[in-house]
Amino acid sequence: MNIVTVEQAVALLADGLIVGVPTDTVYGLAVDPANRLAVERLFTLKSRSAAKPIGLLAHDVTALAGWAELPDRSKALLDAHWPGAFTVVCTAGPLVSEGLGDAERKTIGVRIPDHPVARALLERTGPLAVTSANRSGEADCHSPDAAFAVLGNGVAGYLAGGASIGLASTVVDITGEEPVVLRPGPIVL
Repeated sequence: MNIVTVEQAVALLADGLIVGVPTDTVYGLAVDPANRLAVERLFTLKSRSAAKPIGLLAHDVTALAGWAELPDRSKALLDAHWPGAFTVVCTAGPLVSEGLGDAERKTIGVRIPDHPVARALLERTGPLAVTSANRSGEADCHSPDAAFAVLGNGVAGYLAGGASIGLASTVVDITGEEPVVLRPGPIVL
């Protein structure tokens, strides 16, 4: 297993490779969302259906400019739960390409994680396309060792650290007038 530093992870991501990332929810897999080949590699590695889009993690709200349109009416909700285990589905911005978000609805899931390693990486890279480190439909991994046991060298490097909570994030659709919970999780509305 190739354990990497944040600096090494930045270089691997810039080369279009997949990096394992600890988050506050579950251990994740990250790629550069602007690199279509990297996104395709991620789908292939996970055996994930193209009908199941991938969302973004970002260091802060300003980093989401161009990627996600966050309505003003949701500001209090986001301020209350970010950073944290709270994903919102919102209108996709012009930077969102194929494989990210829901092309039919023109939406994207976005989150600001509350994990020091993930945030250090995101501060250096900008938003990343991130999904759980597992084969699609299988149990989530919570550490680099668990992810390596499932995904092996299909991941170019693994950042050290484990998941803080161990549960997938709460997912809330904020495209309408009222938020709608799509997936219950650690944050209850």
